[in-house]
Amino acid sequence: MGGGVMIRVWKDIPMELLLRIASLVDDRTVIVASGVCSGWRDAISWGLTHLSLSWCKRNMNNLVLTLAPKFTKLEVLTLRQDLPQLQDNGVETIANHCHELQDLDLSKSFKLTDRSLYALAHGCPNLTKLNVSGCSAFSDNAVAYLAEHCRQLRVLNLCGCVRAATDKALKAIGYYCNRLQTVNLGWCDKVGDEGVMSLAYGCPDLTLLDLCGCVLITDESVIALANKCPHLRSLGLYFCQNITDRAMYSLAQSRVKNKHEMWASMKKHRYEDEGLMNLNISQCTALTPPAVQAVCEAFPALHTCPGRHSLIISGCLNLTSVHCACSVQAHRARILHPAH
Repeated sequence: MGGGVMIRVWKDIPMELLLRIASLVDDRTVIVASGVCSGWRDAISWGLTHLSLSWCKRNMNNLVLTLAPKFTKLEVLTLRQDLPQLQDNGVETIANHCHELQDLDLSKSFKLTDRSLYALAHGCPNLTKLNVSGCSAFSDNAVAYLAEHCRQLRVLNLCGCVRAATDKALKAIGYYCNRLQTVNLGWCDKVGDEGVMSLAYGCPDLTLLDLCGCVLITDESVIALANKCPHLRSLGLYFCQNITDRAMYSLAQSRVKNKHEMWASMKKHRYEDEGLMNLNISQCTALTPPAVQAVCEAFPALHTCPGRHSLIISGCLNLTSVHCACSVQAHRARILHPAH
């Protein structure tokens, strides 16, 4: 079979088959394949919806500048970096061409400035998931602007974005992004009660909130979450040393606040699967055993037993007497049936 025939056959591969092949190889190979011929380029450009460039250890920004105008149908794009490479003009190119983008990971992009967030606000209004953890140059003004224009956000990671995650930004997020379910504010030490309460009141569907290292928050934040976020499953309060027993009792009381919902859940055999399933109160040294035990008993999915730790109390030596129900049962079993 002559070379010309082979070229014709490869070129004429149906788009569906080519995209199926592309789905089975890594992203680097997909990029190479898109340069084989115009037919392959067009097929992959129109059909590619998920792409990760995290494997690129150098010149990621140049690669983005080249690829973004071609892959305009991208819905998921991962640009996580070990060393900062991405620059504002790269993100601006994404925003100018990838208008269907829904999930974007820019974590550890230390070189990015507010220009990137303003560009995303205008070019990618359908974002539902955004990870900018470690992007320390962003300001709260830019985050507030993004929230106003990207109102479909459901997952937002601002971990370590100290300048960006402030009460001002959280008030805007709570006002505009009412569908948020997961928010990471870890180590954003400018976050206070006003910001967290805005989230609680504006985002009733919150299921996960990480406030680890948010040293300014007090019981008021937790009380607002307990009262306004009935779907909360995971709460991180590590090193939030202003948290007291009052916050714990508010969580416990929220569990039985709506008796109708509680009994309905029990009838459906889902009672243990609802309510808090993960709680990190490590280094919250003001808490006492009775208050934490009340939370543990209110939420059966919280465990202190080995292998199932979901109630994290490390660094709180006065809480060693707190145990989950299955841990207590195991202890009783050992007493009643000692090993021989």
